[in-house]
Amino acid sequence: MAEEVPQIEPKVEEIKIGGSALAPFDEIATRLSDLQMFRVKAEPDRTVVARIESHDIQNRPFLFFIYEFAKDGVTVKYSIGPDTSVRMRRLFVLKNLFGILSLLSDLYKVDDTNIFQTADSVIDDLLGSISQSYSTLFNNYDSLFNEYREIKRMNLELSASNKNLSVQAEQLNTENKELNERLKELETYSDESLMVMIQEWLESHDSSIDVIEFAKAYKLNAPRVEQMLNKMTALGYIELKS
Repeated sequence: MAEEVPQIEPKVEEIKIGGSALAPFDEIATRLSDLQMFRVKAEPDRTVVARIESHDIQNRPFLFFIYEFAKDGVTVKYSIGPDTSVRMRRLFVLKNLFGILSLLSDLYKVDDTNIFQTADSVIDDLLGSISQSYSTLFNNYDSLFNEYREIKRMNLELSASNKNLSVQAEQLNTENKELNERLKELETYSDESLMVMIQEWLESHDSSIDVIEFAKAYKLNAPRVEQMLNKMTALGYIELKS
């Protein structure tokens, strides 16, 4: 026969806060009836607001919190799971109470001093439990988050700058291509210019010309030089030695 695993019961705590009802309890219940995930019930001497968060294997409420709004104050009852932070649980339950009280500002009044002292105690207890290492970790997180935002800002600026540089590079490539084409045009001599160059060469070289040497000197194609020589000879501009 299998041994039964003992049922772990949650710890239950209770907080009382002074207050007074300014309206009938059924009117208070009606005001809260639209709250999702809460059970609201009006009784002759109180309004009960409960939230059941989980059940045990026997379907009994395990994690829950209950607010009882009575004539003389609010009673807060809540359970704490074995693996739950007691301080965080208290703060969570108190936060939900504040949310409900904000809906009842004209129907139910709590003792300000009492609830402020309760909140101060819960928050102070939580802050006091935070270790120095956790505080350091949290501060480091803030610092890293600020650095992350700064890096993200710089990345956006660099991306925009890179886009501008790409556009400028494309413009420079286009301008360079145009300049190369113009330079090529400038380096290509007209027929008239080439004729003058050939005549000057012949005058300085005893009316003789080495086509290969001439073409190399002026960075020309040898066939064009030969073509121009033939043209100049046909026109009678020059007479080549045989």
